[in-house]
Amino acid sequence: MQANSEHKWKFAQCFGDKGESDDITEADIISAVEFDQTGDYLATGDKGGRVVLFERNESKKACEYRFHTEFQSHEPEFDYLKSLEIEEKINQIKWCKRQNSAHFLLSTNDKTIKLWKVYERSLKVISESTMMDTAPKSGAHPFTFNLPKITYQDNIIAAVPKRTYSNAHAYHINSISINSDGETYLSADDLRINLWNLDISDQSFNIVDIKPANMEELTEVITAAEFHPNQCNLFMYSSSKGTIKMADMRQSALCDQNAKVFEEPDDPSNKSFFSEIISSISDVKFSRDGRYILSRDYLTLKVWDINMDSKPIRTINIHDNLKSKLCDLYENDCIFDKFECTFSGDGKNMMTGSYSNDIHIYGRDDNTDVLLQADKSAFKAKKLGSSKNKITMSSGNRNAGLGRRRDEMDYIDYNKKILHASWHPRENTIAVAATNNLFIFTGE
Repeated sequence: MQANSEHKWKFAQCFGDKGESDDITEADIISAVEFDQTGDYLATGDKGGRVVLFERNESKKACEYRFHTEFQSHEPEFDYLKSLEIEEKINQIKWCKRQNSAHFLLSTNDKTIKLWKVYERSLKVISESTMMDTAPKSGAHPFTFNLPKITYQDNIIAAVPKRTYSNAHAYHINSISINSDGETYLSADDLRINLWNLDISDQSFNIVDIKPANMEELTEVITAAEFHPNQCNLFMYSSSKGTIKMADMRQSALCDQNAKVFEEPDDPSNKSFFSEIISSISDVKFSRDGRYILSRDYLTLKVWDINMDSKPIRTINIHDNLKSKLCDLYENDCIFDKFECTFSGDGKNMMTGSYSNDIHIYGRDDNTDVLLQADKSAFKAKKLGSSKNKITMSSGNRNAGLGRRRDEMDYIDYNKKILHASWHPRENTIAVAATNNLFIFTGE
């Protein structure tokens, strides 16, 4: 599953509105993308609180997905005590390990986490209703009852909420992560991380609390959290100060005191008004083997070895061309955009998003550097049978096969950004959310 320089990436599918109209409904903007553990199913969540599931189309030789089901996960609410509106927007979706024919997944908005069961149910209808015959036949009982007959009509995909985990977070939930034990999960907000049992919805344990006694002394917030993929006692969380902490739940009830801190020393020569903002980590991910950590801040992507906390083993500058534009980005609030990052299934490649709907793919140990673009023209090119959508993967050549002119490279569209993406766990297939469209690319 290596993504080396000989591989080619090509556009495979696009879901959503394929027209050129810029009139996008806010509720249709995708806010979460997640493959399940097999890669046969893919979930997306949007700002309208809906979850849409796709399944692999096994009848097709190539990697292709088709619509599976859609359900309304969250509704807008109002907190009367704080006079705050609670958005229905889906912040994250996580698949539980599959135990039987049904799927279980967790979805969360800012305040409430829900466990959903998605399963196939046979739909049966009454073909003959109860009838009472009042005209007796000769020799028969004066009243005859005909029992109703139920016949199978169709199979439907049903989604039912099994549990609702609410009232445990005073601040906005930014992360949920299911433990490798399959029984527990964590949820993180700006100041606290809670540990839950999937079977118990009215009780959780606080494992990290960085809220100061006086809120005026607040200097950092939690930005993301994730469980170790293999060791159920380990988890990590990142902060707005640019640090990553890895904690062991066996050491103490509150894990923030004895955590291992991954932090790069500040370079005084790079200090500026925006230093704190751009050093805030927006996402952290473990590699599947648990050996490496991938972190994303505004300008860079960093790879850490969990055995070396003094500095990252690699730092990739993604937005070098934006360093001179930080003032403008601060004015239009783009500097606060939170880009996600992810490892490939084998941990040898990394992916993250950028502006102008660009997707960056890098090799962990080599100079592989690929630039893809989630552009609707790729869909049209495929429809017309054009070869324009084929993108060659090459080391060190960022614009390989894209055919974008120099002036197009210099122009950055800040309204088009790839914040959410997921990598298939077993093959070179990526799912990318571009505003209200879901793009799927495959590597040959």
